Amino acid sequence: MIELKNRTSIYQPEQEGLIFPEIPRFDSVADERRYLKERLVGACRAFDLHGLDYGFAGHLTVRDPEHPELYWTNPMAVHFSQVKLSNLILVDHAGRVVEGDYAVNRAGFVLHANVHEAHPDIVAMCHAHTVYGTAFAALGRPLEPITQDACAFFEDHVLIGDEAGAVAVENHAGSNVAAAFKNVKAAIHQNHGLLTASRHSIESAAFWFLALERCCQQQLMIEATDIKPILVTPERARYSREHVGSDYIGWLHFQPIWEQLVARSPDMFD
Repeated sequence: MIELKNRTSIYQPEQEGLIFPEIPRFDSVADERRYLKERLVGACRAFDLHGLDYGFAGHLTVRDPEHPELYWTNPMAVHFSQVKLSNLILVDHAGRVVEGDYAVNRAGFVLHANVHEAHPDIVAMCHAHTVYGTAFAALGRPLEPITQDACAFFEDHVLIGDEAGAVAVENHAGSNVAAAFKNVKAAIHQNHGLLTASRHSIESAAFWFLALERCCQQQLMIEATDIKPILVTPERARYSREHVGSDYIGWLHFQPIWEQLVARSPDMFD
């Protein structure tokens, strides 16, 4: 048993005075809102960085800190690489744009609004139509613990078979997805793709989406060899998930991505 003392994770240094990412504290709601919107833009840019775009498909959301019945999201038909502070939109659970100039993605509203409304503890959610995640979703089964990376999702993701392959434009489709997100951070929607949700931050939701896509790629690559992989045992998979699969670890993983984006894409803050 590892002694964490006052730490959230074993990865936080015990030695004082070292440079290490810290979760920010805010003096005002306005400051927190600005931070959340910046990280939402960063998450969209990270999706571009990893080639997760597909036309207008893909939607990322984060709950407003002052008005939890509202959420910020990327604008409809704007490429991930062009999302910036000035074109984000604020939307309610009925799909009405409360603030911003752009329309909301209908499928994004159906999926995300239902999840946010059904789970007040979920603060952020991500979905995109990706190559490997969509391909793996066609198999209609969950990921196996074939790597340490995949162990982060062991017993922490679900397979959704309802409405498999049908575009989510009717509200009941979103309800099915919302029901699946009880006590898990990710879902594989059969014949559709991947979804992640976080009770911690948009950074965590975004990173675990990137990680889930990568795990799907690894699983497909291994299966293409026709060699049966050696699975991590359930006990070891749970141990790994405890230390490398938390919301906090997702947030921490996103920090170097954020720093890379800040250095390369100053237009995010326009």
